[in-house]
Amino acid sequence: MQPQRIAMLAATFIATTTMAAPLPQLKIDKSQTTVSGASSGGYMAVQLHVAYSATFSKGAGVISGGPFNCAEASVLNALGRCLGRAPIPVEALISITNDWAKAGLIDPVSNLAGSKVYLFAGAKDSVVPQSTSADLQKYYEKFLPAANITFRKDIEVEHAMVTDDFGAPCLTKAMPFINNCSFDLAGAILQHLYGTLKPRSSNIAEGSLIEFDQTPFVNGQGMAATGWAYVPKSCSEGATCRVHVALHGCRQNAADIGQVFVRNAGYNRWAEANNMVVLYPQTSQKATNSCWDWWGYNDANHAKKSSPQMTAIVAMLAHLSSDAAPAKPAPAPAAAPATSR
Repeated sequence: MQPQRIAMLAATFIATTTMAAPLPQLKIDKSQTTVSGASSGGYMAVQLHVAYSATFSKGAGVISGGPFNCAEASVLNALGRCLGRAPIPVEALISITNDWAKAGLIDPVSNLAGSKVYLFAGAKDSVVPQSTSADLQKYYEKFLPAANITFRKDIEVEHAMVTDDFGAPCLTKAMPFINNCSFDLAGAILQHLYGTLKPRSSNIAEGSLIEFDQTPFVNGQGMAATGWAYVPKSCSEGATCRVHVALHGCRQNAADIGQVFVRNAGYNRWAEANNMVVLYPQTSQKATNSCWDWWGYNDANHAKKSSPQMTAIVAMLAHLSSDAAPAKPAPAPAAAPATSR
């Protein structure tokens, strides 16, 4: 059996046998909050960045994702145009974004003007084509300066999170969807969003990877009972820290692959060296393909501020920064037909 397969099975066992702790409350600089995600997590990162732009005004990293509200609450659109099988109506989505902002359904688009965005699309991605990420670039260029956008698309990698020290060969498309391509994608995202950072730490054992109770913030909605957070030693000892929200892709949550993503996606060593908490919210296996809701399987308002999944994540951030968490959302409706990662 391959060593990484053994590690994945061990991590799964640990994940299913660990008692969840409460999400801690820390000293957080809320002006420094950012988000990134891969695949369905990439789409959810865009949703959070745009719908809650007052919270995520610092910026977002998007790996294999497309424009805001790409699916328009349609699984057919999600499987079609959003995966490169038909043109994406970028100008119409920009118009909808502006209309929703004027109506107060999402935060004002003016919050995006100072954002930085890092886009990544694998040159061999057979799930989300580079044209989808190119359309996302066109979308963002309507709301923030082109100079604030980095688009990396020259690495020949399949549909996966990319690291420089962990995972399968670059052209692999299989769980846990983390590929070693000798490129530190998490580091590239964080350095673009925050500017100059201290070199990543070689000793993340100093910090704490915490499995926390998500139930105060969710009520079904395709989200798991527990999530994960990496808390650097300095943050747990009272330093003022920033938060990066890192969102897994489909079939990449802890129920599917244990702690493999939260330990090996590449964020924690940068976090330890730079007073940065990494929040890893988790979907459940009741979610369609364990995906985040970027096409409406849980709620037709999935891209608006009222989205139950986005509301839950923002509630986690409020609690983490010692603010009172919003009330628990209403129960989720039944799931819609499956879509792909």
